[in-house]
Amino acid sequence: MHRIWTLVTKEVRDGYRNRWVIMITLVMTVLALTLSFLGSAPTGSTRVSALAVTVVSLSSLSIFFIPLIALLLAYDSVVGEAERGTLTLLLTHPISRTQVILGKFFGHLFLLVVATVIGYGVAGVIIALSSDEPFMGAEWASFLKLILSSILLGGIFLSIGYIISSWVKERGTAAAIAIGVWLSFVLFYDMGLLTLLATVQGDVITGDFVKWVMLFNPIDCYRMFNLTSSNATALLSGMGGLNADQRISDISLILIMLSWVIVPLIAACAIFKRRQL
Repeated sequence: MHRIWTLVTKEVRDGYRNRWVIMITLVMTVLALTLSFLGSAPTGSTRVSALAVTVVSLSSLSIFFIPLIALLLAYDSVVGEAERGTLTLLLTHPISRTQVILGKFFGHLFLLVVATVIGYGVAGVIIALSSDEPFMGAEWASFLKLILSSILLGGIFLSIGYIISSWVKERGTAAAIAIGVWLSFVLFYDMGLLTLLATVQGDVITGDFVKWVMLFNPIDCYRMFNLTSSNATALLSGMGGLNADQRISDISLILIMLSWVIVPLIAACAIFKRRQL
């Protein structure tokens, strides 16, 4: 555990030294504030919570931004050090390859936690203070669920990034695969599902089939978790008309997202153990 912690602190120091965490935090704060104020502007004369609108707006931002940031942090974590020769030096120390992956993962995850909590937290507090509703009466439960699930979403794509970095031999190849993975999960998966729904006629594809297909994409799990987290967010996102049997419980969605973190991370450790340096 001490060796993993040493690697965690190394990755965190490198992140601060390279201005990664500062840049990510600033970008997330500016984007979150901009999107929150633009999204909450039409709610001045309605009874819709401004913070609920912020949750819906930030959910849309997160599905594009957080996976990309996580992949950029992780894609060269192994292959980059292998090319620079520092990985061989690192492995001369009494540390296992599994500990290397875990140390890097928790270090990068900490950077994402700091950026997400500060970036989204600042936006949420400012929106809550600037709205007419009582501060403690805002949709804080939904907002906290947004932050928690955003951290999980970052962890998912960090784990996927380590698979890529442990598998390929060149940074350029890893970067290309990382962008392809991002496009596949964020854009192509849902576009393919929409195309299937548009081309297949009749009752061949049921609502249950679509629901279960969406659960195989962590992006859709994240979207469902946040957009149905309360009556207000469900109404704003257009998902308020879902029947009770069409909804997935929050616990089930969290467990699915956790499995998306753990399984790729185990796979990355297994691949790295077999990697020839």
